[in-house]
Amino acid sequence: MDLYFRTKKTAKTFNSKRALHRAYGSRMARVIMMRLAVLKNARVLALVPTSPPDRLHQLVGNRKGQFAVDLVHPYRLILAPNNEPIPLKENGGIDRDRVTAITILGVVDYH
Repeated sequence: MDLYFRTKKTAKTFNSKRALHRAYGSRMARVIMMRLAVLKNARVLALVPTSPPDRLHQLVGNRKGQFAVDLVHPYRLILAPNNEPIPLKENGGIDRDRVTAITILGVVDYH
């Protein structure tokens, strides 16, 4: 899958092992790198595991249209489809089988 980043600063942090360690600590940086590898190697969003440890899940409320994968509890890696237009199912939901590009929005504790 194609990965994009919300900002240049986010891209710089997530594309550097050293910057990740500095920003999030060694344990979190290691987990982030594993999740990014899974996301990069998935052909479409539907191929990202929905069971632990990755646990891709769609968000609701003010984060509608976004997804998250688990990191070190309680943190999540937040992402959004980056296809134009966003592929939708007939019922209006996002069609994960056709999402081939995502934007990494950041690491959040939304609990």
